[in-house]
Amino acid sequence: MSIRPVKRVALSRPTMEGAGVRLRRAFGFGDTSDFDPFLMMDDFRGDSPSDYRAGFPWHPHRGIETITYVLAGTVEHQDSLGNKGQLGAGDVQWMTAGSGILHQEMPAGDPKGRMHGFQLWANLPSRLKMTKPRYQDVPSKEIPEITDDDGVTVRVICGEFWGKSGPVDGVAAEPRYLDVSVPAGKKKRLKVEDYRQAFAYVFEGSAAFADASEPFGVLREAEANGQEVLVRDPVGNRSLVVFGAGDEIVVQAGEQGVRFLLVSGRPLREPIAWHGPIVMNTDAEISQAMVDLRAGTFIRQ
Repeated sequence: MSIRPVKRVALSRPTMEGAGVRLRRAFGFGDTSDFDPFLMMDDFRGDSPSDYRAGFPWHPHRGIETITYVLAGTVEHQDSLGNKGQLGAGDVQWMTAGSGILHQEMPAGDPKGRMHGFQLWANLPSRLKMTKPRYQDVPSKEIPEITDDDGVTVRVICGEFWGKSGPVDGVAAEPRYLDVSVPAGKKKRLKVEDYRQAFAYVFEGSAAFADASEPFGVLREAEANGQEVLVRDPVGNRSLVVFGAGDEIVVQAGEQGVRFLLVSGRPLREPIAWHGPIVMNTDAEISQAMVDLRAGTFIRQ
């Protein structure tokens, strides 16, 4: 087994999206090669309705999948195909935009005014860019949750882990999307196959991630594969951790424990052409999407 090195750690950046939603962007737009097949991830949370109530009014998507995971509050959604519903705490929506969809997402707080969720964008391979749109709405009760003997708890949203399969299926990039909680002071090894690219996003507590190759960090121990293990200084809330190659990560929870998303997938390694929420392979395909929007032919199904 080989420990994945930590390539870099970065705090998510404050930004504003939609009609005025204050959020933090972990990554997205520009060079996303370290995250392939993922394109963007936003952390939207607030204790005041003024942070989020403007929402994300009608906008188009094509060529990608959007994954919305709600921890507190609700998100009401509806689209140009007649779908509508509401996501609550612990619920997930995996939307395959494919050939094109128009939708809106309107967040609301819990009884105390709190709202928290994540949206992750996953790329579609060129052969599926224009596939038929679909939704997978997953209530919290259908998401497997496993707790091991160390008290480590993992919610399996997508993919297979510890013998359980998440309820989201049929996704092209073979993603694994986990919500991981590690108790205070506990150290845990988590398998991530070496063909995957992987990142973690810490959103509660703090942790240090072991590193067997980087020439920096603080020496904590010497026990992995008989080699000295360098551990970075602990990272905390709103921290993105990008991993290099290997087949497992090692996490050491801080004094308050840690909760983080662990996301991995098979890289597509295809060219990317961006235009906001429309992501294709070529500029010509982007131009065609703009023509379709102006002509009213964006929705193909």
